[in-house]
Amino acid sequence: MQSPTISVDLRNVLKKLKLGHIIATLPERLVLAEKQELNVEETLLLVLSDEVSRRESSAVQRRADRAGLDPTMQLERWDPTAKVRYDKRVLAEVASLRFVEAKKNALILGPVGVGKTFLASAIGHIACRHGYNVHFTRADAMLRRLKQSRLDNSRDALLTELCTVDLLVVDDFALEPMTRDESRDVYQLFVERSGRASTLVTSNRDTSEWLATFDDVLLGQSAVDRFAHAAYDLIVEGESYRAKLKPKVREDDPPPPPPANKKPLIGRRR
Repeated sequence: MQSPTISVDLRNVLKKLKLGHIIATLPERLVLAEKQELNVEETLLLVLSDEVSRRESSAVQRRADRAGLDPTMQLERWDPTAKVRYDKRVLAEVASLRFVEAKKNALILGPVGVGKTFLASAIGHIACRHGYNVHFTRADAMLRRLKQSRLDNSRDALLTELCTVDLLVVDDFALEPMTRDESRDVYQLFVERSGRASTLVTSNRDTSEWLATFDDVLLGQSAVDRFAHAAYDLIVEGESYRAKLKPKVREDDPPPPPPANKKPLIGRRR
């Protein structure tokens, strides 16, 4: 069956209604509708449902891009053969996003390389799919931005952004001691988000060790206590997951072509 031709007038109307993306799939959808003997209402529902799905998918992608999430770190791509151990019930609970709905926190702890960043990013992607706004940042990068904001008078705007996003993912927290200003920034961030929005933190150190990284112990105790007592703990142990991410040449890939010979330099002085 030959695909129907979409008239110029219909194309123009669809574009004016901001439905121009329908044009690419409309001919095959009309053929399908004819084969299945769909009436006008059913055909319209089929075509518009495609557009709804496309827009939802685009919105999810935009949220993930704005969040700064690695597109390769999604739960569907987690390698189940990795030699790491964790409580699958806790991961399932965190992945359900009930902690985000309840404005609680989540904590992913473990040694270097066991996949903490991967799992945190995967939770971020799930949140984006459910319509939440997410921001992913390394702890050191976040603290640098906060320091810079003091110099360019953007502190209020940055703190509003960090304190109000639905899910803030802070990777590699408490790796090194913080200055007095950094300690105050983290305290303010944890206090402002407590009970108002969810925070997911990954760290190589247990929360009991975080206090030593604060310049002010009292601020540290208050910040850590607020965060930790409202957080699910996912402990990851085992061998490094990064070996699973190492690029490999597939056996069925053809060998790369030899490099082309360089042309001699004309008129080159010796």
